Amino acid sequence: MITVHGYAASDNCWKVAQILRSTGRDFAWVEVDSNAGATRTPEFLALNPNAKVPIVVLDDGTVITESAAILCHFAEGTPWLPPAGLARTRVLEWLFFEQYSHEPYVAVARNIIAYQKQKAANADRLAQCWARGAAALDVMETRLAQHDWLTDAGPTIADLALMGYTQVAEDGEFAMSRWPAIQAWLARLRALPGIVPLQGISA
Repeated sequence: MITVHGYAASDNCWKVAQILRSTGRDFAWVEVDSNAGATRTPEFLALNPNAKVPIVVLDDGTVITESAAILCHFAEGTPWLPPAGLARTRVLEWLFFEQYSHEPYVAVARNIIAYQKQKAANADRLAQCWARGAAALDVMETRLAQHDWLTDAGPTIADLALMGYTQVAEDGEFAMSRWPAIQAWLARLRALPGIVPLQGISA
């Protein structure tokens, strides 16, 4: 049995559960509240010294860390990840974009506002998150205004990865009406078989 150690409110953890569901794999879930310090225990650090969720423990005890790597591992050999070549490279481009240009701003704004409840104390940081997060959403909007999916290979883990924090970006006070093509893309993703959207905290 595959075991996922994750925090249910985290979209990085949602991605892992979603690729497992989408590829028909059964898994057990171990809730780890990273906001409460649960990733800093000796037991968790023995699994992932980087003190972050999600992690996956395979049935032979092998541990896999980093949500994008986990997506790639379980998407291998399925329509969610094209074979090696340019089509796969296009998926990887979006995975790196998500981790470096999108998640650090969209997700951080959500965490500060919705979970830490520290909006007033983080005004400068939030201003940066809103500016850079909006820039990342603009990049997605440009692509999705002309295409149904982020790559030409149909729905892939690139779409799952970026669906993660985009679907709850309003928790971080991003006005998603500004990006109609992204809204339409999210609707297409939600309509796919097996997709279980993460709900925002106000839902």
